[in-house]
Parts: sequence; structure tokens; C-alpha cells
Amino acid sequence: MTHETADIGLPGVRVHELTIRPDDRGFFAELYRADWADVFSDPIRQSNLSVSYPGVVRAWHRHMRGQIDYFCVLHGALRICAYDPASGKLAEVVASEHKRVVVRVPGHYYHGSMALGSSPTTLVYLTSALYDYANPDEERIVWNDTSVCPNEINGRPDDPRVGQPWDWMRPVHR
Repeated sequence: MTHETADIGLPGVRVHELTIRPDDRGFFAELYRADWADVFSDPIRQSNLSVSYPGVVRAWHRHMRGQIDYFCVLHGALRICAYDPASGKLAEVVASEHKRVVVRVPGHYYHGSMALGSSPTTLVYLTSALYDYANPDEERIVWNDTSVCPNEINGRPDDPRVGQPWDWMRPVHR
């Protein structure tokens, strides 16, 4: 079975489109397969479920000990971003129940998300490392840190948001 996987804007940040198989009962989709080496290049060690209320921003943090995160929205819509302060590049994906994808984010990039729309967003995410309660692999900056100022978004230096501090609240119309 073929599947579509694409890098976007930052090396290692990938979007994998899920194949939806509908029938008269509903639908079925594979979220993870060990033979999808182009998507899941790291072992999965933990899975998590998160619900965010409309407008909630969960940002920014990164994992400096090598953790990789894989995000999949089950209900609602979520803007998922990854930012590399060294290059100034930002990758942005809008995932939703209507656009079923798995987004792979290498942990060394700052990453975060914002729940879009008028209903809560349900997210399942897989990680390549177990969460260590005693010594968490999380380096955080505040969600509106002005140092997050992309010079390129999804490979586009001409995006109108380039050169400005990242604004999670900016309206989607550009």
C-alpha cells in the first residue's frame, strides 16, 4: 500500500497523509505501522491523549535528548508549528478531523500548537521516549516569546508573516 509523506520547511518535520478506508460502518485508518520507516524512523515508547479547548496555545518547548513526537488530530483542528532558532525556519501544519495526517516533529525544534475552531480539539501523540517525571526532557520558552521570529515558513521566505515575531492569534486570512 502506498502512502504520501512529505518534509515541510524543516529537515525531519514530516507530514504523513493517512489513508481513510470508509465503509457502511464508518471508517478505518492506520495511524502507525512499523514498516513505515519513512515516517516512523524512531521506536515508539509512549502514547498520549490531549484535549485542548478552543483558542488554547500549548507552546513552546523542545526535547534536547532526542525525543521525536508524532501528532494526529482525532477531533477538531490544530495548528502545529516547529521552529528552529538556529536557522530561523518555521514549519506550520493545520491538521484536523477533516485532514487526517500524522505530523513528525524532531524534538530539538521548539514546537507547539493552537486549538482552532469552536469545539475542543482531541489529539493523540506518540513519542520516541518515555516521559521522565523526575528529569523531564523539556526546555521551555513562553508561547509569545518575540525571539520566535521566522525568516521562512514552510520553505517560503515570501510568506507575509516572515520577519515578525510569531503570532498564534493572527487571523488565518492572509
